[in-house]
Amino acid sequence: MADLATLRGLLRGLEEELVVCMRCGMCQAVCPVFGQTGREADVARGKLALLDGLLQAMLEDPEGVRARLERCLLCGSCAAQCPSGVNALGIFLKARAILAGYLGLSPAKKAIFRRLLAHPRVLDRAVAFAAVFQRLLARPVNETVGTSCGRIPAPVLAGRHFRPLAAEPFHRRCPSRETPPREGGPRVALFTGCLIDKIFPSVAEAALRVLDHRGAGVFVPPGQGCCGIPALSGGDLATFRRLVAWHLDLFDPGRFDVLVTCCATCTATLKKLWPALCEGPVAARARALAEKTMDISQFLVRRLGVAGAPGAGREGRVVTVHDPCHLKKSLGVFAEPRELIRAAGGWALREMEGSDDCCGMGGSFNLAHYELSKAIGRLKRARIAATGCEVVATGCPACMLQISDMLSQAGDAIAVRHPVELYAASLPD
Repeated sequence: MADLATLRGLLRGLEEELVVCMRCGMCQAVCPVFGQTGREADVARGKLALLDGLLQAMLEDPEGVRARLERCLLCGSCAAQCPSGVNALGIFLKARAILAGYLGLSPAKKAIFRRLLAHPRVLDRAVAFAAVFQRLLARPVNETVGTSCGRIPAPVLAGRHFRPLAAEPFHRRCPSRETPPREGGPRVALFTGCLIDKIFPSVAEAALRVLDHRGAGVFVPPGQGCCGIPALSGGDLATFRRLVAWHLDLFDPGRFDVLVTCCATCTATLKKLWPALCEGPVAARARALAEKTMDISQFLVRRLGVAGAPGAGREGRVVTVHDPCHLKKSLGVFAEPRELIRAAGGWALREMEGSDDCCGMGGSFNLAHYELSKAIGRLKRARIAATGCEVVATGCPACMLQISDMLSQAGDAIAVRHPVELYAASLPD
């Protein structure tokens, strides 16, 4: 662990980024946490002012500072709205890493990040073990949503309706793959991501079906793991960088034209955080990979020309779309998932109010601040239900988990799907 003087020195490295903030308060209007609490400390401006105080050697309570920094969804709403272009998300991630370097990681985070997440094969074995025994701890509760709840009280499961682990993860259904393209089609690498691999393998299978149908060659290397964002959000920069290096060895850019993911968070992490938070040759390799990385909907619509027929999206079963924060706010991708749904046919696309408002998941935020996460999620659920939809589609598996929880607890019979699943289901056998 670093000493206090070192901590202050590292925080001074953020000074150039902090001074850009004009304290205008525009972030208040869009921060979902501030919307619930009304506390200045919970909005980006308050956190930036806190860090500015640290730069002036006023740090007396680093644990308190870390607690305040962790009351953040890392949704990027503040950065998207900021007229000064303050990269609040990047600043908060760096500050968390600096504080973790000074204070150290908790025993729980060390076990999860260093012993499991940092070793994809170990994580696979641990999750496989959990999948076998989950029926003893959980029971189905909402067939349409596909959720379960705990049979017995448990700290993590209490009160939650969750999507269970898949009986067979994607990496077992498809250990590896390398197929050539047809008729000059593109060579596409698929980065699976841990939530899709272990909870939503049907999403990855839908992506493969679509890519095959469109004549793309597909490269799926074995041994994939997490993109690293949970570790980075927890301040464990070392595990994050280890996972980046691991995947850079798996995904040689020379073997494919484009890398696609079905996870908005993975896409944003690969494109923005891998190059920004790595150093030396690793950062250069990460930049090369980032340039080839696209969201699956973005790739299908922009590169392969998938489009709905004129008038599509007006008649059929009602579907609404939730825009993940990391997809719309971080990457500017929001029209493409809708176009993919129109191309599927048979769907009446009905927009909800605030389709790009955060669902309240925020990864570990949901674990540490569940009541606050649930309050934000209930707002999203109400807007989904108000559309009268049969299905809500979203391109982020973490959002799928949160929305499933909220819909299921409310007793709604609304299915949660990825846009690529809807499009894949429309294709001929």
